[in-house]
Amino acid sequence: MLDLFFLTTSAVAQEAAKTAAKQPSLFDSMLLPMGGFMLIMYFLILRPQAKKAKEHSNMLKDLKSGDEVITSGGIVGRVKSIADSFVTIDVSGQTSLKILKTHITGLTKKEPVKAAAK
Repeated sequence: MLDLFFLTTSAVAQEAAKTAAKQPSLFDSMLLPMGGFMLIMYFLILRPQAKKAKEHSNMLKDLKSGDEVITSGGIVGRVKSIADSFVTIDVSGQTSLKILKTHITGLTKKEPVKAAAK
């Protein structure tokens, strides 16, 4: 009877050791998927946003008088003068606006002027 008790106890201990070996580690169950998620977030959101911010910064740095720009409010005008953080743009022949440099969203495409055939 005593032998039967030891056999069942050792069988239970061996089975417990097998199941403990089969359990995934903390790295497999939590850290690996979280790292993959962070990598996906970097390539889908953070990297393109940083690239766009760098392009906008370079555009503002290369801005010069005479460029035709578009503001974040949708106003199109020609750059008249540039200060540290402000830009004065001509909207029409008599109207000038002083706006923040950071609110310039882009340059308009310069299309070659075609002579109209008569």
